[in-house]
Amino acid sequence: MPRSFEGKVALVTGGGSGIGRASALAFAREGARVVVADVAVDGGEETVRLVAEAGGEATFVRTDVSQAADAQAMVQRAVEAYGRLDFAHNNAGVLGGRSPTAECSEDEWDAIMAVNLKGVWLCLRYEIPAMLETGGGAIVNTASSAGLVAVRNMPAYVASKHGVAGLTKAAAVDYVRRGIRVNAVCPGFINTPLIQGFDQSGAREVVLPIGRLGTPEEVAEAVVWLCSDAASYVTGHLLAVDGAMTAV
Repeated sequence: MPRSFEGKVALVTGGGSGIGRASALAFAREGARVVVADVAVDGGEETVRLVAEAGGEATFVRTDVSQAADAQAMVQRAVEAYGRLDFAHNNAGVLGGRSPTAECSEDEWDAIMAVNLKGVWLCLRYEIPAMLETGGGAIVNTASSAGLVAVRNMPAYVASKHGVAGLTKAAAVDYVRRGIRVNAVCPGFINTPLIQGFDQSGAREVVLPIGRLGTPEEVAEAVVWLCSDAASYVTGHLLAVDGAMTAV
């Protein structure tokens, strides 16, 4: 069967583990060449190795998405390595600790916002011009179920992910007539290293109607679909991948 992304180039931030790694592998499976970006070198290089083992092509670039110079260099590396940029999955994010709103420290607030919200905006800032050079593309941001509803004792994380949701809609409207679609996935509790390090007492407060954690691969399939021609009329959409968590 033909691979739908043959000849295309995809960029995945936070690609060194979890959802980002699954996304990179899914893009490669569909024929895209993949740029894996992460602040964690070992994890990013391992993802590149896994892509190669599966018969794909990938390259790693160490990137701190909270830094404009890194975000710009990441996109430049993609264009220099493969000549174009067609898809981006802006997935890098941090969780932070748990404290009620008035007890969240300024340092924690700033650190979470720098990666989760400013980092997504910086990626968009450099990805969009690169895509416009070749006639357009598709971008998926990782928001969260916490970008749709509140979670107790996580004010900075919830605010950052609501911000990603709003930024996704704003960018979609700005570029809807210029060939770029911008959507977001909103994962619920997914079995990744991020959730494994999370205080599980918080997870017990949340009803999971489906009765289990999601997998990174289930989120990756949503990302790939949103980038595909099958979703050609979908932009500015926040796609919950949460086992009905936000439906109750």
